[in-house]
Amino acid sequence: MAAYTAIDDSSLFFTPVIWTGSGAQQTISVPFQADFIWVKNRGATINHASQDSVIGFGTRLSPNRNVAEGSEPHGIGTVSASGFNFQGTYDGNGYNESSATYVAWCWKESATAGFDIVSYTGNGSNRTISHSLSATPDLVIIKRRSDTGDWLVGGSTTLGGDNKLLLLNTNAALDDNSEVYQSFSSSTFGIGVNAYVNTNTSTQIAYLWRSVQGFSKFGSYTSNGNADGPFIFTGFRPAFIMYKNISSSASWLIHDSKRLGYNVNNDEQHPDTNAADGTDDRADILSNGFKIREDSTILNTGTDTIIYAAFAEAPFVNSNGVPCNAR
Repeated sequence: MAAYTAIDDSSLFFTPVIWTGSGAQQTISVPFQADFIWVKNRGATINHASQDSVIGFGTRLSPNRNVAEGSEPHGIGTVSASGFNFQGTYDGNGYNESSATYVAWCWKESATAGFDIVSYTGNGSNRTISHSLSATPDLVIIKRRSDTGDWLVGGSTTLGGDNKLLLLNTNAALDDNSEVYQSFSSSTFGIGVNAYVNTNTSTQIAYLWRSVQGFSKFGSYTSNGNADGPFIFTGFRPAFIMYKNISSSASWLIHDSKRLGYNVNNDEQHPDTNAADGTDDRADILSNGFKIREDSTILNTGTDTIIYAAFAEAPFVNSNGVPCNAR
């Protein structure tokens, strides 16, 4: 019999964390040394911010904007096996302002957990870039660091073809663009000559994920246009779900297990905007997947195709055969 899950303790590789800003230096607890940390001020119209171990903490990108990387003197400083802290005592851009509320989604780079971060320099010609997933990536996101450029989302298994393209920082529907993504394999991904992905001498960062049984899943579902929406089986209780309607111009959306923390009213964030948390009743997070609870353009209209990326809080059944509970 196949194992129920490859990872019993999901919190060693991914977790959302929430905190209230202090206006002074403080440490945010995370149960592993994070390599990619994506932060959002929950209560204000402030831009998303991300930092990673490959570019170096102290340098910021902004997932909802096409701006180049910038230094972040009040951003994330030290990152350790028990969490991360802030370099400065105050941050007007929204990391740790007194009484403000925050969320961070934290990933550990690991072949076991199906996550790789790759830095490369553009050469202006069609080429392949190596990765270390040892499996075909289901989702790839590339950002030009050295200049402006959209966040380029690809993945043939999730988006339905090698040349398919979404933009994380806009609400645009799925597009065809062979000058961005050209191929995906167990050891490489192929890119074209699009300026945002491969300008000569430009510095680029790529984030790659693959599905791992019981820990992560990338896929799609078809809308039914009903408030009693589809159920999507993941094989785990999700800690994080990111969705995008690829048939229509509709905002990206993120739910997680920490903000609000009960069904059906999951607080939401939108990676393509700087908006504060929304409070629409959209979905239930269940012990083995999630269920859509609305008819909307974002998650469930007509017969549109919605893609998702989900990461586990706990496997539906662990490697010892013990099931998890619904929340």
